[in-house]
Amino acid sequence: MARPFKGRREDFRLVTGQGRYTSDWSLPNQAYGFFLRADRAHADILSIDTVEARSMPGVIAILTGEDIAKAGYKSPPTMVGWPGKGGMKIRHPARPVMAQKKVRHVGEEVALVVAETPAQAQDAAEAIVVDYRDLPAVIGPAEAAKPGAALIHDDVPDNVAFDYEYGDGAAVEAAFAKAAHIVTLMLDSQRLVGNPMEPKACLATYDAKNDIYEVYAPSQGMSMMQGAMSAIIGVPPTQIRAHAYDVGGGFGIRGGAYPEYAALALAAKTIGRPVKWVSTRSETMASDYHARAAILSGELAVDKEGTFLAVRYRWIADLGAYPTPVAGFINTLASTSQAVNLYRIPAVYGLHRLVVTNTTPTTAYRGATRPNVSYITERLVAEASRVTGIDPVTIRRRNVLAKEQFPYKTPLGQQFDSGDPPGLLNELERTADIEGFASRREAAKRRGKLRGMGVAIFIEPSGGGGPKEEVAIKFGSNGDASIYSQVGPSGQGNETAYPEIVADVFGIDPERISMPVGDQQIAPLMGVGSIGSRSAMSHGSAFLVAAREVVKKGMELAAKDLEVSASDLVFEEGKYKVVGTDLSVGFSEIARKYGASPEKPLDVKTGIPSPMAFPSGAHVCEVEIDPETGVLDLVSYVAVDDCGNQINPTIVAGQVHGGIMQGIGQAIGEHAVYDPESGQFLSGSFMDYFMPHAFDLPAMALYDHGVPSPNNPLGAKGAGEAGTTGAVPTVANAVHDALAPLGIHHIDMPYSPHRLWQAIHRANGKG
Repeated sequence: MARPFKGRREDFRLVTGQGRYTSDWSLPNQAYGFFLRADRAHADILSIDTVEARSMPGVIAILTGEDIAKAGYKSPPTMVGWPGKGGMKIRHPARPVMAQKKVRHVGEEVALVVAETPAQAQDAAEAIVVDYRDLPAVIGPAEAAKPGAALIHDDVPDNVAFDYEYGDGAAVEAAFAKAAHIVTLMLDSQRLVGNPMEPKACLATYDAKNDIYEVYAPSQGMSMMQGAMSAIIGVPPTQIRAHAYDVGGGFGIRGGAYPEYAALALAAKTIGRPVKWVSTRSETMASDYHARAAILSGELAVDKEGTFLAVRYRWIADLGAYPTPVAGFINTLASTSQAVNLYRIPAVYGLHRLVVTNTTPTTAYRGATRPNVSYITERLVAEASRVTGIDPVTIRRRNVLAKEQFPYKTPLGQQFDSGDPPGLLNELERTADIEGFASRREAAKRRGKLRGMGVAIFIEPSGGGGPKEEVAIKFGSNGDASIYSQVGPSGQGNETAYPEIVADVFGIDPERISMPVGDQQIAPLMGVGSIGSRSAMSHGSAFLVAAREVVKKGMELAAKDLEVSASDLVFEEGKYKVVGTDLSVGFSEIARKYGASPEKPLDVKTGIPSPMAFPSGAHVCEVEIDPETGVLDLVSYVAVDDCGNQINPTIVAGQVHGGIMQGIGQAIGEHAVYDPESGQFLSGSFMDYFMPHAFDLPAMALYDHGVPSPNNPLGAKGAGEAGTTGAVPTVANAVHDALAPLGIHHIDMPYSPHRLWQAIHRANGKG
């Protein structure tokens, strides 16, 4: 179904400044909000003095945690319903919408000021006096889990929220006992800030007559926003109307409702007016949920021929001050789905400890747990390659699954739907000139540079996570169609790709199909938003099924118009044709005639069970490091990906490019840092938080080696997170390969010039 790319229909609007993001929404008579935030990591709140602030010009209302408690707002539930080690149940402490009696991280919401202008609201917030009693701050999951560490929540003993155990420990022990080599690593997957282009913002209003809340906020899916707001406020989802037109970056951190949105909804109800709030960039960096933040330990048992016998993992994951609904899932069950990567590893065991700390809560972020899993597994394989002396491609080829083994059931019970790992490696060798690397390394050495090559392969889950994906197709009086889904528009090209799928079935020009976004009231639907690399395979497949149902409905209408039996008709090239004659009627004619009918006989609302698939890939990167300065140059990057059938290859390429860029960002510089003593956030602006630039990207070549998924009608697999999942271990392996001649075999991300220079300096005996 892949077709030539003519440009995304969204692009002109977006690049000419005609996009409509949250800050662009306004309503008559709206007021403005400003949040007072905690300036310390851990403290009791003794009092909040708002007397002076309430008397300041323009101030309409001030809300605190007491008002939230009186309103009966609840804490969003966890997704984790399965037992942990020894039957342990997850400890999920309450997350108040605004702090109640205690603050637990810098940036936590303490009060909301509502005023006539944004400046008046900010001035009043700065006049509020909070009397705190400081408590010890606990930063870092390893420190928080130590005996005697200060407790962050009374109902989370030892700050341990969950211990999750999986696999077969006895089988792993037996395999390790007979191994010729055991490689061991401990890696720090550092904390990251998602940093969407659009800062966090919300406009909330309340319809007292109908008891309806309207929420305009960046969201990756209307149903997720409805569900989260419903759970917090305590009203049915039907009383929440969510709106999001253009979303300036989702990445997982825009999946549900933030506490601020619920506070603004209460404020709107309290004053009887809409309330709008747009955060600063520093607010977004401190209060948007963070990501990664895990210490990853792993051991790989290898026999003398280089065959993998077993793998063992231990994670300590940092949940931040409050476990978000998804954090428990991504650090436990989700991570096990790819624990063996693309390899035939017969025995697996893991123990993941989830810990609360005095930091911003963490959640899913592009790839969610996938980059962490691929990072530890592929670093272990790279170490096995070094220890055994078997080159990186050969040792992988020796252990990867064969194409004929798919569908493959892993030792942990997950089923990979389809793939061709040897084919990925073959294509990688063909396109990346791996054989020529030795000469390129030697040439770099003559120039005084350290050159390294990193190889990584991966498999990742995409889709799933919901019972049903519903879509709707509705026809206008001119015969043109409008299509609807719950998916949010955050960069995937939905407005282009979905109409192409439907138009292909109808045999008409895609321009005759529009996709209104941001108003689910026209067609209330079940489904999950654009998370987990699901958009094409889930919603796209649902649109394919819906379009075929429309064609089937049109068959009866065409038979009536042509005065034949429906069994006499075939549908080809956009026309209903009477077999054996030259009689026909075009789909466009049927749509035009019956689209104007009050009965709307062509309209369809349907759904499919939420499908799951496993995209995979093989990536290689080459880097050069200047030993005098530590400056890292990414010289080249080749990615071979299996995304199944591609609907629009250019959109897929854009998704993979973006994912690789975010993986590179983590590898070379991004790092959210807290002061270990005070808990102050030290990376709250772009002056202190590295963001990758276009010039950081190497020359990049992308290749498709797709194997269609049998799990959905399109044969598609996810693409949005593949780049990140592959890039993190690929760049890590390249850096370690460059440093290996100096005897440096371990260095943690990010690979900043300072960190690399220090390692090289020490290796040369100068530090």
